[in-house]
Amino acid sequence: MNKTFDRYSSLIYMIIGVFFIFESREISESAYGSNVGSDIFPTILGAALILLSLRLFYETFQYVDQDKGKETLDYKRFLIILTSAVAYALFIESLGFILTTFLFLLISFQVMDRKNLIKSIILSACFSGGVYYLFVEVLEGSLPGFPIWF
Repeated sequence: MNKTFDRYSSLIYMIIGVFFIFESREISESAYGSNVGSDIFPTILGAALILLSLRLFYETFQYVDQDKGKETLDYKRFLIILTSAVAYALFIESLGFILTTFLFLLISFQVMDRKNLIKSIILSACFSGGVYYLFVEVLEGSLPGFPIWF
């Protein structure tokens, strides 16, 4: 944990969260065939990002001064998750929300902790299916469900 990095990053995340909220107000409030508009998720994500950045900023004041040892950055993990996030954005329309979210989460969980493959599969499947069900069935929104060829 680097106190200076965490403080600056929390401020940047807060600015991004505010940007999400302001820009989501420019999106139309309702979509065709949907009771939930496309502005809801960016607004909620922006608010969550602001709250989490405030928490991170608050926690930086509680850091205990540790030895000033150099931390090594793990570029390999970062690049794997960045690549999978870009692939997620590129393939969500053609492969559908459920499959792309499942694959993205599975890759991310395995990059973080390789020991628990079964646990990662279960969590990825439950999260992607649960969010899809919540948004499409409960909130009556629309998401690309499965690949076109299904």
